Amino acid sequence: MRHYEIVFMIHPDKSEHSNEIILRYKKLIFGLSGKIHRLEDWGRRQLSYSINKLNKAHYILMNIEISENYIKNIENSFKFDDSIIRNIIFCSKKIIIEKSPILKEKINSQDKKTEVVIKKINI
Repeated sequence: MRHYEIVFMIHPDKSEHSNEIILRYKKLIFGLSGKIHRLEDWGRRQLSYSINKLNKAHYILMNIEISENYIKNIENSFKFDDSIIRNIIFCSKKIIIEKSPILKEKINSQDKKTEVVIKKINI
């Protein structure tokens, strides 16, 4: 079994169905005797450059452990899924379970927004 880091981007029009898409890939990975060590939904984010005239996409990060024989199945499912506009799969040397810097940033920005709202209520 090898460790992989997967990032895929969901078409913004399918963003509201992101939970269903994530569930589909979780079932695929578990069906192939894999394990998910980290799953992060980064939400809708601005793209650095346009892809098919799109400026935003919904980002998902997964760290999985699966046999290298089955990784082609996951790549093919991304290729033939219309809701996935881009994906990348990296092989990693170890299990990664800590929060990613992007998720940490997202949580910190939400905490700051909450802090501002609390200050406004107290005034």
